[in-house]
Amino acid sequence: MSNDTNVDDPPEDATDAGPDEEQAQPRPQDTEPESERQGERSPLEKDGDQRDDVDDGDEFDDPIDEFEPDSGEGDDIETVEDLGSEVEVDPGVEIDEDIAEDDLLGGLKIDSTEEIEVPDRLVDQVIGQDEARDIIIKAAKQRRHVMMIGSPGTGKSMLAKAMSQLLPQEDLQDVLVYHNPDDGNEPKVRTVPAGKGEQIIDAHKEEARKRNQMRSILMWIIVAIILAYAILVVGNILLGILAAGIVWLIFRYTNRGSDAMVPNMIVNNGDKRTAPFEDATGAHAGALLGDVRHDPFQSGGMETPSHDRVEPGSIHQANKGVLFVDEINTLDIRTQQKLMTAIQEGEFAITGQSERSSGAMVQTEPVPCDFIMIAAGNLDAMENMHPALRNRIKGYGYEVYMEDTIEDTPEMRRKYARFIAQEVERDGRLPHFTDDAVEEVILEAKRRSGRKNHLTLHFRTLGGLVRVAGDIARSEDREFTTREDVLQAKGRSRSIEQQLADDYIERRKDYELEVAEGGVEGRVNGLAVMGEDSGIMLPVMAEIAPAQGGGQVIATGKLKEMAEESVQNVSAIIKKFSDVDLSEKDIHIQFVQAGQQGVDGDSASITVATAVISALEDIPVDQTVAMTGSLSVRGDVLPVGGVTHKIEAAAKAGCTKVIIPKANEQDVMIEDEYEEMIEIIPCSNISEVLDVALMGEPKKDSLVDRLKSITSNAFEGSQGSVGSGSNPSPQ
Repeated sequence: MSNDTNVDDPPEDATDAGPDEEQAQPRPQDTEPESERQGERSPLEKDGDQRDDVDDGDEFDDPIDEFEPDSGEGDDIETVEDLGSEVEVDPGVEIDEDIAEDDLLGGLKIDSTEEIEVPDRLVDQVIGQDEARDIIIKAAKQRRHVMMIGSPGTGKSMLAKAMSQLLPQEDLQDVLVYHNPDDGNEPKVRTVPAGKGEQIIDAHKEEARKRNQMRSILMWIIVAIILAYAILVVGNILLGILAAGIVWLIFRYTNRGSDAMVPNMIVNNGDKRTAPFEDATGAHAGALLGDVRHDPFQSGGMETPSHDRVEPGSIHQANKGVLFVDEINTLDIRTQQKLMTAIQEGEFAITGQSERSSGAMVQTEPVPCDFIMIAAGNLDAMENMHPALRNRIKGYGYEVYMEDTIEDTPEMRRKYARFIAQEVERDGRLPHFTDDAVEEVILEAKRRSGRKNHLTLHFRTLGGLVRVAGDIARSEDREFTTREDVLQAKGRSRSIEQQLADDYIERRKDYELEVAEGGVEGRVNGLAVMGEDSGIMLPVMAEIAPAQGGGQVIATGKLKEMAEESVQNVSAIIKKFSDVDLSEKDIHIQFVQAGQQGVDGDSASITVATAVISALEDIPVDQTVAMTGSLSVRGDVLPVGGVTHKIEAAAKAGCTKVIIPKANEQDVMIEDEYEEMIEIIPCSNISEVLDVALMGEPKKDSLVDRLKSITSNAFEGSQGSVGSGSNPSPQ
């Protein structure tokens, strides 16, 4: 049984359901009287000048009841069943399979992206999120809700828009709100097929125009009679003018009642060829749930009819379509509760949502809002999301996590070339990219992934690089965007964090705060990441002092919880590896110029351990070496994130060697300009780190040999746990 409301359906259709349908629990709108909800009687019948039955066949009824929405336009729209499991990547473009594996373009034989055909449907333009794409197709077919969680810029809104193109267009409806003569504060609601609402309103307006015209003629006749009587019989023209004015006001006042009979169309889908898509991200309660405008004239016959002040919410405009809410946890809890009610009931009455609206004085009949909800957000969105709302989505739909990277394959490289063509076509002002420019963008996608043999799926930032490169080429009136434009764009499209990091490095050079030569006891060049793509060198200093009470570790530099825990782990290692009695020593650790943001994560663990051991043993640290890595309590060097950006930061600072976890060796994808500037040394345990970082051969060799002999069994047993197969943690 359909829940759609249609003015052409006879009332008895509501009871003409099969056995299976009778067992299903009806929605509230299905149980209301057909005469009120389905428009069995025309709204004009409420006017005393009209007949009681709309089927008498007068001139007003015919154009409405005979109207059928034209579905011919939608005959060429492909449905979900027309979609294949594979998307044609490059129709009409030659692919050389022999070189595809090693070719950055995946074997595509093109001179520019102008030769790549861009699919018409958004669902075919989605790249890399195959699981999410399949779920969207299934959800569109079965009308299920979906929650997508993932990093910004990975395609959540694009998938939501793609779903709206997959929904059937023939189900769309117009929603009309009528004056209720019995209770002006409870307007009536009527749904009709899409496109029929405008004809109904036009018919009402024409009927009101004719009525007003007849009343106007009658008014002027009465005014003329009054004036003639006053002049010819009474002989007082002023009295006649006063009487005529009173008559005019009476007619003017009563005329407002006929205007109130014209309905207000709050949802108009007459011109839409696809299901509606409403982005309600960050919407306040009135914009999301509907509202009633404030009227300063609430009485005296001057007020605007209540049905004319009703404003639809995004949930009503998304009826039979898709409602997309990103960062859903930012919605007020009460708003989330009402949204859950709308999802459950499939309809939601419109009333005032704020102190500037009409409050609860006006409340319509339930308005249809049978939408598919796409809720999106980052990982923290699930924490502040209303549990019942999430349960509603999970119980009647899908949850999907958006991937950040995708395996680097020839097919994916070809799709990335198509992505560039899509961005150029979507922008409409950018020159197409040459083949070598496309290769440079794909190289950047590999680099931004942070993982060997992977490509990033953060297409929004990658698209920003494409647009900046295209703008550079366009500003110089070039026909195509070249590799040089992309290289220049990489410098111009740096993030704020990267610009700050570069400025920070330059300032430190000016004041000689960096030491990139010689050896210093207790000082190590650590590496950190600002934001997501900006590396910076962060020196760590350690000093040993006599204890005033029991020995303790004191760390400064606005350490956050994770960094504090890493310092405690390092202290356990120091107690195990050092011959010094720490009960009589205080260990002071300083993160130099950590900034207002402080230090988070444990990627400086090996830096802290090296600085403290250097200070305890009085062995200098080579200042041409920088390092990054996490450290277990057994001395294993564990993988961290952002190694590529950290290595580049070390090279910019003047270091010639950088120590990284051996497990991160596969994730290094530095720019060509840095490869000859710095030597990358992977290490798997603390003894290897100290062997590279410390200076002073006799003392260093003695310390390293002692550590190896003490922990040889532990290191040998833990080698497998930090192998190259480990995934880097986002420190």
